[in-house]
Parts: sequence; structure tokens; C-alpha cells
Amino acid sequence: MMLPNYVQIYEVGPRDGLQNELQSIPTSVKIELIERLASAGFTHIEATSFVSPKAVPQMADHAEVMAGIKRKEGVVYPVLVPNVRGMEAALKAGAQTVAVFAAASESFSLKNINCSVKESFARFEPIIGMAQKANIPVRGYVSCVVGCPYEGDVAPSVVAKVASKLYEAGCYEISLGDTIGIGTPKQVRSMLEAVIKLVPANRLALHCHDTYGRALDNIYAGLEMGVSVVDSSVAGLGGCPYAPGSSGNVASEDVLDMLHKLGIKTGVNLADVVEISQFISSYLGRQPAYKKITN
Repeated sequence: MMLPNYVQIYEVGPRDGLQNELQSIPTSVKIELIERLASAGFTHIEATSFVSPKAVPQMADHAEVMAGIKRKEGVVYPVLVPNVRGMEAALKAGAQTVAVFAAASESFSLKNINCSVKESFARFEPIIGMAQKANIPVRGYVSCVVGCPYEGDVAPSVVAKVASKLYEAGCYEISLGDTIGIGTPKQVRSMLEAVIKLVPANRLALHCHDTYGRALDNIYAGLEMGVSVVDSSVAGLGGCPYAPGSSGNVASEDVLDMLHKLGIKTGVNLADVVEISQFISSYLGRQPAYKKITN
């Protein structure tokens, strides 16, 4: 299959990237990060998560973040919601798009959201119903689509079943996450072959972690399979506390660099993103995780 002419980059840094930072990050810094990302050309910027402050202290200012953003026309600011209470708060805060999380691994589901995969869908049903009533799109995430830190390899058929249930429940897009970054292009292709039989490729996204340095290769494999939405995080921020040994998300800078060199349009200014990466990395007191970008 030919590579797509355009790829939408779904920037997850402000939420997935920052959620596990131990140091307190001021609301003003989060808002500046989001607004700068919008100015760089990202059209989808995951802004925050309406979870319990006890569970994720870094996201305790979710309402303040949403209220403080100067929303740019044409830009969507999705938020993660784990339950009805979170959905109610997200609606009150003016959320335009929400996301729900499922897993292709029973063990990971229990560790991550404290319920079985089946129970997680029971939780999602009222959220999706509330969203549909409010005419708000819902995105679905599937974790551990290649491997699980507790169970090892995950069968493509299991991933396809979970993705299909989210799609049938009303999710407009399903993001397939290699949560521990263990996947190879061959595994990603096998997984996608199974999923695409049940969910159209144009309703899928890839969410890769770069634990073993294969994220870009896996994304390329996805592009060849017809996927044209890629999740990434500025400066490679992020990781999952329930996935021991996993490193951060693939850096937006690296994804953009690869896509632009392939002649694929994204609408995002790479030079601006590099500056933003330096901004947030400097605040966090470390170097950004992107590779050396060349012209």
C-alpha cells in the first residue's frame, strides 16, 4: 500500500506526557505548552485528564487548564475521562472531545484501571451515552496491543476484539498502544491485519513507545497498512507507571522529522516544535528525548 499524503499528529504531551511527573508543574506552564503546540500547527492536543487527584495528582488542575486555554479555531483539545464523574466534570469544563481507555490484557486492565476488560466496557457505556447526548466525539485507547508487562505477548485477535467493541460502542477513532514499546514492525503488521478486518484503517491510530528504539519503524509499518493518525509526545515525555521498564512516548519531533523527509504533510512546523521541546524540557530540568534532527 502507498504511504498517505497527509498524517495527523495527535499530540499527547500535555496529558500523557506530563501525568507521571513527580514535580509540581504550574497550571500556567501547562497552558503555555498547549497554546504553543496549537500555534505550531497541531490540530489535536490532548490537554488533561479528569481523573481523581488522588490517583493522578499532576492532573488535579484539569478544570483550571481547560478554563485557561485560549482555544484556537480548528484545534481540538481532547481530555481523558475514566468514569461518569469525570465525564460530568469534563462536560462542565467545556470539553470538545473525550477519550476512554481499555486494554488488550486482563492483568494490565486490573493494574491500570482496577477492573477487568469486561468491567471496563460497562464503565464506558454511560460515558459514551453522555457524550453522544452532548454531541461530543469519543476516542478509544487500547493498551498493550503487542505485549503486556505482566502477560507477555498479546494475540492480535484479542486486540481486534477489544478495538472492535470500542468502535461498535461509538468511538470515532481507536488508538492502538504499544504500551511497553516491545513491538517490531512484523508484530505491528500482524496486529493491524487482525484489527483492520473489524475496524477500518481510517478509524485507527498508532500510539508507540520507544523503549527499544523501534517506534519509528513501527509507525512506518502502520503507515504502509493504511493508518494515517499517529500519537506522539513533544520531547518524548511520558511513560506508564503500570508498565515497568517502559520509556516515554515516541517524540513528536522524531515523528515529524521522519514524515517530512518522506514527503508526507502534517501541517506542523518542526522548528517550532523543537523550540517547544526545549521550553518544557528546560522547565523539567532534563534534555528532550528526540534524536538528533538533520536537514
